[in-house]
Amino acid sequence: MVLDDALIRLRRTGPERDGWLSNHAPMAVEALVRHGRQATVHRWLDTYSARLEDRPRGIARIPAQEWRDPLGDPVRTGDWLTYFEREASLAPWRDVLATWWPRLLPGIAAGATHGVIRVGHAVRALLDEETPARVAELGDGLAYWAARWQPLAPAGRGPYRRTDPRAALDAVPRVPDQRFGIRNRLAQLAHLPDWAEAAGAVPGEGDPATRIAAIVAAAVRRHTTHGYGSPVMLVHAATAPAAVLRTLPALPPSLHAASLEAAWAASAAVTAAYSPATASAPAPAGSLDPGSVIDNAVTSGDAHAIKFADAAVEAWTGTGDPVLLAAGCHATELISPRA
Repeated sequence: MVLDDALIRLRRTGPERDGWLSNHAPMAVEALVRHGRQATVHRWLDTYSARLEDRPRGIARIPAQEWRDPLGDPVRTGDWLTYFEREASLAPWRDVLATWWPRLLPGIAAGATHGVIRVGHAVRALLDEETPARVAELGDGLAYWAARWQPLAPAGRGPYRRTDPRAALDAVPRVPDQRFGIRNRLAQLAHLPDWAEAAGAVPGEGDPATRIAAIVAAAVRRHTTHGYGSPVMLVHAATAPAAVLRTLPALPPSLHAASLEAAWAASAAVTAAYSPATASAPAPAGSLDPGSVIDNAVTSGDAHAIKFADAAVEAWTGTGDPVLLAAGCHATELISPRA
């Protein structure tokens, strides 16, 4: 199978490159296969793989009962990869996921949310078919999340308002200093007077899956008016909760409520960190079809464009809202103007 062959090809690569930059290849190829673009996968990898670095080696074994100390230590990335390779060989992947999801969820900001995003793509593939390559990819995603584990400033607790997800995203306060990278920006959340209430005010009604889907759709739509401020980074306001939504069917119901809260906090945090002060005119809806949205992203060659188009089409499938397809194409134009 194309996806399994691609994942096997990527096994020798590390989860990051050039320091903090994520290896997007496993996520992008899963999205390409998901949308029937198998024929493009290896050609896309031929171009992208030149940027990648070798899989890092470990420095010391992580004992099963001592996992807390190395959590969030990127120096131990190789150790975490070895740890989860072992875990995935000893227990069913759903059991490994159910054990580690609540441990990792408080650090959802890991790797600019790429930890949870990579796990979400891996789980979606596993729910289609369980293969050794896909189980191994889940282990690598969990390892990356563990190595870059990063909590957000605490959300408030209490009888906060419930609002429409788009209105809730618009109400998220912006961090005051947007000159530097995501770690600097997320650190400012703790000092924002309205952050705790905004992060604790999970919007929407209904079951967790319905509410997360509405958050994803709202973030996709909002990219048409605010994405110009940081086209790549604001993609994650949608793709992070989309990853949580994809994982939900594989999780015990007891973990769904916490997953909803974390999905909203991640989307709100990225929104706070990268939204511009003013909105632009929304992209016209037009008469697009999902295939053209994916093809446009594939033509661009950009991994973020591919993953955002994937999330946009997935959201459109659940709602039928043509604005979501327009958002997918608009984001590709912002991310890769020459596409």
